[in-house]
Amino acid sequence: MILSGFSGNEMYCLAEKGWAPGSIVVGNSVQSLGFVGGISSGLRTIAGGEIENLTQLITEGRHAAIQRLEKEATDQGAHGVTGVTSDLKQITGLNEFIAIGSTVKGADYHGPFFTTACSGQDLYCQTDAGYEPRHFVMGNVAYALGVSRGVLGVLRGFAGGEVKEYSQMYNHTRHLALERLENEARERGANAVVDICTKILPIGAGAREMLMVGTASHHPAFGDPARPVTSELTGEELWNLARMGYGPLRLLLGTSVYSLGFAQGIGAFIKRMARGEVDSITRLIYEGRSNCLHHIESEAKAIGADAVIGIKVFIYEIGSSFVEVMAIGTAIKRMTGLSTQTAVLMPQAIIRDRDTFFDETHGTKERKLDRT
Repeated sequence: MILSGFSGNEMYCLAEKGWAPGSIVVGNSVQSLGFVGGISSGLRTIAGGEIENLTQLITEGRHAAIQRLEKEATDQGAHGVTGVTSDLKQITGLNEFIAIGSTVKGADYHGPFFTTACSGQDLYCQTDAGYEPRHFVMGNVAYALGVSRGVLGVLRGFAGGEVKEYSQMYNHTRHLALERLENEARERGANAVVDICTKILPIGAGAREMLMVGTASHHPAFGDPARPVTSELTGEELWNLARMGYGPLRLLLGTSVYSLGFAQGIGAFIKRMARGEVDSITRLIYEGRSNCLHHIESEAKAIGADAVIGIKVFIYEIGSSFVEVMAIGTAIKRMTGLSTQTAVLMPQAIIRDRDTFFDETHGTKERKLDRT
């Protein structure tokens, strides 16, 4: 009996590449930060920046869960696991790291065991475009804003506009997570990381985790770059780019933290009591977007990109009167040696599965038989 997390569309796509679906596999690790670690993390939270011992704890926990997932899969005789997720649950003061995925087995496969973050549909698109999956990889940073940095930021925030101390810290953590993802992929012999998913997760009072996960892969057209190419584009987007002769260069991030300012805050509050546009906030957010896009454009030019595609801009509040504006996109460039195995991408590789289970009590919705 097979208990699989794959949908019908995923199974169809996998079968087209000679893969048979297997059962769901799970790995977990429950860990405690400990008394000493808790104290040092608390002190580091006051100072701000990366909480290194907490980063190490989370990294070890996530990797331990992945290793146990891999052992369960190999014990079943699987050739690979796809759709791998890495999650963190808090249980009565302890941290459970859990990894879940679905196994696959190929009738004529003789390569090494692999794990991927992608769905069955994305795996079809990537392999058809020349990407050979190697391993599920991650990069993370546990960090805190910090009281000392916060006080300085608040003082600067009275005047309004960008708060450089916040922007620098947030930019550092986001790029540090990307660099660690790239390093882990390089250690696996990969020259590309695709399927990158970026999350910012709460991990206690005043602390966050910047987490990036993706699929370390190898593509013969990329050669041996100094650092693996990175992309958060979907499988069908990568396929379309390869069909047109383009490949990804790097995932680009731009972050700016802005303060509304004390005086502007009062003005905006008064303005909200009447109808009409709140000019100060309009200008603030517009400037923040422009600044983030400028960061991405500058980085793209520096690495010789032809364009940056798939740009998304996120805006959310940080405490009172502060907002973070973050832009993410993938730099691409025309390359030789890129092609696809098939001339037309089949519909099953494009159709996305619809949600059928909704948990309204938690304000979230989960896909039926979701792997998470």
